Amino acid sequence: MNSVTIKKYFMVLLGCTMFSLATNLFIIPHGLYNGGFVGVAQLVIEVLNRFTPVNLSNNLTGMINFIINIPIFLFTYRVLSKKFFFASLIGMLTITVTLSIIPISTVPILTDTLASCLIGAILGGLGIGLTLQNGGSGGGMDILGVYAALKWKGFSVGKLQLFINVFIYLMCAILFSLPTAIYSIIFQFLFSMVIDKIHYQNIEINAMVFSKNKEIKHRINSEMGRGVTFWKGFGAYTNDETEVFVVVVSKLEIHHLEKLIREMDNKAFIIFSESYRVSGGFEKRLVEK
Repeated sequence: MNSVTIKKYFMVLLGCTMFSLATNLFIIPHGLYNGGFVGVAQLVIEVLNRFTPVNLSNNLTGMINFIINIPIFLFTYRVLSKKFFFASLIGMLTITVTLSIIPISTVPILTDTLASCLIGAILGGLGIGLTLQNGGSGGGMDILGVYAALKWKGFSVGKLQLFINVFIYLMCAILFSLPTAIYSIIFQFLFSMVIDKIHYQNIEINAMVFSKNKEIKHRINSEMGRGVTFWKGFGAYTNDETEVFVVVVSKLEIHHLEKLIREMDNKAFIIFSESYRVSGGFEKRLVEK
């Protein structure tokens, strides 16, 4: 195991811990519900406490989430890469442990529910986004979201989270109260937005490169496995001939692309722009192979 892999696993661990902190410190104390399988686990505990003689602690959320995740991980092991599986296993186990040991305050840190939703969404979204960025997930909906994004172009992890969670929040509205469901939806909406902003593998970047070095396109093809479109251009002032290359990469690949170009032509002019939508044969690389 090299230092890069260790660093990635550490970031997965850190990201999932951030998610658990957001859940136990800002969401559960207000009686709100997370999305995904963690939200399902919260619902299971609340339903059992209300409608049966048992009295379960909210700190069991992590353990119930672990049990629900078992079939999803079996599915992931067969369909997605082994690297993604093990990074996600670390993430899910981290969430299980941290949700169990981080104390849940009986008195919310912030009395304002909306402020708690905002801070919880930022902290938790950054955590899960960081986890996905480093090739892992927190399990459950994150794994299904990555799988869906690979299968259907234009689909994102955050969107799947939002769609599936409609069921959870409908149950909240029916079983508990409408304000609980509304605040939970606000939290999940913000949470999903943060994930999509930091999940760089799911963000396409259009790069336009101006250089006289014709070999740049071959290195992009061979080293990055990305297709390149090129044509001849001319400077309006100097009338000097130059090569114009266009390539679409993920936001995570920008540093690699720029480093490659600078090695071949330190004076190359590069324009990066975030693409609204990419349609065609672009390959999403959400997980390591």
